[in-house]
Amino acid sequence: MDKKSLSTAFRGVGSKRSSIGLENLSLLEDYYERWKKDPTSVSEDWNAFFEGFEFGYSESLKNGQMEFAKKSVVPVDLKKQRAVYELINAYRTLGHYIANLDPLGFNRYEFDELKLERFGLDQKDLDKEFDSGDLAGGGQKKLREILTILKESYCSTLAVEFMHMDSFIQRQWIAKRIEGGAFKKRFSKEHKKQILYDLLKAELFEAFLHTRYVGQKRFSLEGSCTFIPMMDAVIESCPNYGIERIVIGMAHRGRLNFVTNILQQDYKVIFDEFSENYVPEGVLGDGDVRYHLGFEAALKTRSGSIVTVGLAPNPSHLEAVNPVVEGKARAWERRLLDTEKRKKVLPVLVHGDASFMGQGVVQETLNLSRLEGYKTGGTLHIIINNQIGFTTVPQDGRSTHHCTAVALMLAVPIFHVNGDDPLAAVFAVLMALEYRQVFGQDVVVDLIGYRRYGHNEGDEPSFTQPLLYKAIAQHPNISDVFLDQLIKTGEMTREEANAYRKIFVAELNQKMEESKAWIKTEQPPTLRQRMSCPRIFDPVKTAVSLEELLYVGRSLVKEPPEFNLNPKVRRILAERKEMIEGKRPILLPFAETLAFGTLLYEGIPVRLSGQDSRRGTFSQRHAVLYDTKVAKKYIPLEHIHPNQAIFCIYNSPLSEYAVLGFDYGYSLDYPEALIIWEAQYGDFANGAQVIIDLYLVSAESKWGVTSNIVLLLPHGYEGQGPEHSSARVERFLQACAEDNMVVAHCTTPANYFHVLRRQVLRGFSKPLVLFTHKSLLRHPQCSSEITDFVQGSFEEVLPDPQVNQPAPKAILCCGKVYYDLVEFRKSIGKPDIPIIRIEQLYPLHEKKLKEIVLRYQPRSLVWCQEEPKNMGAWSYILPRLQEIFSLPISYAGREASASTATGTMAYHRIEQQKLLSDAFEE
Repeated sequence: MDKKSLSTAFRGVGSKRSSIGLENLSLLEDYYERWKKDPTSVSEDWNAFFEGFEFGYSESLKNGQMEFAKKSVVPVDLKKQRAVYELINAYRTLGHYIANLDPLGFNRYEFDELKLERFGLDQKDLDKEFDSGDLAGGGQKKLREILTILKESYCSTLAVEFMHMDSFIQRQWIAKRIEGGAFKKRFSKEHKKQILYDLLKAELFEAFLHTRYVGQKRFSLEGSCTFIPMMDAVIESCPNYGIERIVIGMAHRGRLNFVTNILQQDYKVIFDEFSENYVPEGVLGDGDVRYHLGFEAALKTRSGSIVTVGLAPNPSHLEAVNPVVEGKARAWERRLLDTEKRKKVLPVLVHGDASFMGQGVVQETLNLSRLEGYKTGGTLHIIINNQIGFTTVPQDGRSTHHCTAVALMLAVPIFHVNGDDPLAAVFAVLMALEYRQVFGQDVVVDLIGYRRYGHNEGDEPSFTQPLLYKAIAQHPNISDVFLDQLIKTGEMTREEANAYRKIFVAELNQKMEESKAWIKTEQPPTLRQRMSCPRIFDPVKTAVSLEELLYVGRSLVKEPPEFNLNPKVRRILAERKEMIEGKRPILLPFAETLAFGTLLYEGIPVRLSGQDSRRGTFSQRHAVLYDTKVAKKYIPLEHIHPNQAIFCIYNSPLSEYAVLGFDYGYSLDYPEALIIWEAQYGDFANGAQVIIDLYLVSAESKWGVTSNIVLLLPHGYEGQGPEHSSARVERFLQACAEDNMVVAHCTTPANYFHVLRRQVLRGFSKPLVLFTHKSLLRHPQCSSEITDFVQGSFEEVLPDPQVNQPAPKAILCCGKVYYDLVEFRKSIGKPDIPIIRIEQLYPLHEKKLKEIVLRYQPRSLVWCQEEPKNMGAWSYILPRLQEIFSLPISYAGREASASTATGTMAYHRIEQQKLLSDAFEE
């Protein structure tokens, strides 16, 4: 038998006996060659396979036919049999292109690739019998029956993309459950009624809001209300799979419907929020619109089990919530001690069709799904596919047929389902849930519907899509379509449905009356109470005992046993050993390691992730040691004490947006840990600006959500060009208000040690933006003694350690430029000019700053910075200094610039020299 014939034979049996896919024919050929030499060298199944097809092939050589048999031998034309196999494969691969997926009937396609003639078959072959491989149980079937099965399985109101999947086992798993088209028989009468009730609730709720609050934004779910019974089915099924918690992220479309009809928020609360005078009780911040708010619920399923559901708050950047949800889910997996199997927590992301394809954070988040530091055991993605984005139709919004094409990168199944077929939709989402639990991978359900109104209820969609919205206006509600089906089968009566409608609308009316009564008793809103944190300057005990510091430090500098260290790393450990022994001062990298180590020793977990963070961008951290001869690694921070807390450090993918979002989400649900995201260079945070602006900066004000995440952003002018100098200090300071976060730039290892420890020891959560260093990592003057770690705490402002007497002026600065100023001061012989460091820019400790400055009784102040005048801290600090001091204040720094820094070392040095000179100028 030649290879081509062997391939055909193998396709014939559908590879039931092995997980070898059709793409691995070279392995099949290897089995065949081994069998020919020695039949006992393969399994009994493979032996029987080769024996049978050797016989069939030899017979086909005699009469041009190959015999396929199970119970009886039926002669089949070999060429047409092969065509049938190809037809089956083609429908499995391409059937979704011609499926009945659009409820409105617009997007139906003819597809020449699936016509019989393309395979050398015709109408005369329809009543001939062929071997069906493994289609719907396999066996001999007439071509007509084969086509019927294929169309019902892959071209109906439910279609699945799965032939792109790498795993044969997973493809077989999908096909077994899809083929045969009998999924509608799997629903009991009671479940069908529940689906109808869910649809009625969803539609009646939207209609109620539409008539009572005319023109107000609610982002209606109408046209995709099947989403509600889908989510009801998911939650009800969770106990069967051991799922204890669901973490959900979704944009605004359908959010109010989901919160009330699934998460069981009181309808009155929603009606309250529609009042123009509504002010949430106890709000301290600005709050947010009702369709962005989060919600937490403990839901009792109909079986009596409890499933907790957390809906994350979401800004209008639709997909920004994706990585946040993944981080929250991973944190809960840690809480539920489910870090191995990852089956107890289900992340669910609800997308829009235009945003799923259009926003890059979707791809970034998908890429996290199987990475060591970010995987969550698979995410259930549900796309509420309105077939439109604001006013943009699909052909203007994407270059692909389906909006799900970006998910193909993960080689996971994608279920496309017509939203007017609730049974197909519920079946699809339950199958997707099962797939996630079995295989621990992402899965996508594309719920294709329409949007009954404009993007919001104030838009007029017929301006841009007149034909589409004419069809929508004439299209019946999903519940009406489904009810007609149930009436025909005798499973429901119209009277039962009408009775349910009447009861539900009566409940809505009652809740609205309660809301009106409550609103009338409320006082008109006044100016809100400003946010503040009175404890933000309270001292925090961050020093450790000498005994603890020595124990931790010595543990961290031990060479691992039977480990081949890189000679340079061995030298670094030796230097750190001398530091902990007091033979040399402690530098920044080891101060950071000691901060992590002492926290771990005290039972506080630490997680750090970022690009190349294990080694460190500047080869400074070496938190993970690698054997030079064998593939193994050693993490000293995991070997401090048997009862220490967990330490996690990960090299992240080349993503800022998704990774910062993930770590931010993790910090929300694991606040007792020190959670750190590190940028490779400070300005790389630009790529995560959406997360910074919409979450870190404003989440407490909008949603009452607090985080203690730390951002490590290397910052400092070293002549490395515009993209490797500035972490854009000015952007963070511009966003500071109401004690919403902390912005600091430590210039001593001890202060760096204390600020990291303070972050988890102070008793409340605030994001910490911490500008870190490059050249100072090994600067001999940027050092601290052991005594600085076992006493004291973080200092927001540092006086000049070399100047104690009054001076004509004082220089104020922040960051690395301090050491340049000290060196320049020495070179020009002006040792009496004090240089004061502001280590914490926001919140500015005005009392401490004033006390330190007035020690020197200066007649003027100079603010010195490396950044251009329109950047850095100058614009932020000037008005504050003017409020505190009645002194002339001058500027020493680079001139205003469009770019953060010059691209040449020569210009950099000239500019640096000038700003230093300007600082000391009389």
